[in-house]
Amino acid sequence: MYKYALAATSLFVASSPVLAQPEGQGPPRGENVFDGDYVTLGVGLAVGPSYDGSDNYRINPLPVILGSVAGIDFEPRGPGLALDVIPDRDGAKVDFILGPVGRARFERNSGIRDDVVRDLGELDVAVELGAVGGLKLNRVFSRFDSLTAQVDLVWDVAGAHEGQVISPSLTYFRPISRGAAVSFSISADHVDDDYANYYFSVSPAGTVASGLPTFSATGGWKNVGASVFGAIDLDGNAANGGFSVILLGNYSRLLGDAKRSPITSIRGDANQYFGAIGVGYTF
Repeated sequence: MYKYALAATSLFVASSPVLAQPEGQGPPRGENVFDGDYVTLGVGLAVGPSYDGSDNYRINPLPVILGSVAGIDFEPRGPGLALDVIPDRDGAKVDFILGPVGRARFERNSGIRDDVVRDLGELDVAVELGAVGGLKLNRVFSRFDSLTAQVDLVWDVAGAHEGQVISPSLTYFRPISRGAAVSFSISADHVDDDYANYYFSVSPAGTVASGLPTFSATGGWKNVGASVFGAIDLDGNAANGGFSVILLGNYSRLLGDAKRSPITSIRGDANQYFGAIGVGYTF
């Protein structure tokens, strides 16, 4: 449930160098916290489904760490990390994104509140490694906005689902002022047969244990969703770092066999909602 909040949190901080430099406002270059290395640490609360397809919601803590060191940007991939090893160029119209990604996936590993789904058994934690690639188009409709298109491609290397996940996204970011910004995103996940079978199939033994009908899930587009994100710097000046408040809302719709699986269609809901609020500190 962390993936939407952690990804969106990074949008504000990664774009804050743009937010912090309207002409004639704020500190001169060299006094901007984003001119060199910086780190943001954050904590918050997130509410979302206990697993993909669940209609039971729970509240979890939301840790965040992101920033840039020696020209390498890093941002959360819930829970995990993505690196962009291509430094952004001052004043560039297009910035390129490329780097490694690593994350853990805790779907149905613990905290299963549905008794019937719990009877199917807890699943192992997946560790997914891969890469992210994309580009960011700067100054789309104004001097300080941006449009980012990127794709994550990861594989489980821990022997859990043993499959592949492809996650494209498109995000429009726009500062409102020196201390506030909003973004709008659309995203999706495409999974292979191994992933779909692990999380959404019901085996004959699972039918005996839970009473759910046997179901064999195959891969395809697992979900599509949209997010809205807002951030407010608490002293009104993002350029000097410090504290900020972050808000996020997301709606996602399960598709294909993820939607048709008895785990979703009988015991859960294809409509998935997520919300988060947090506080970050940049230095």
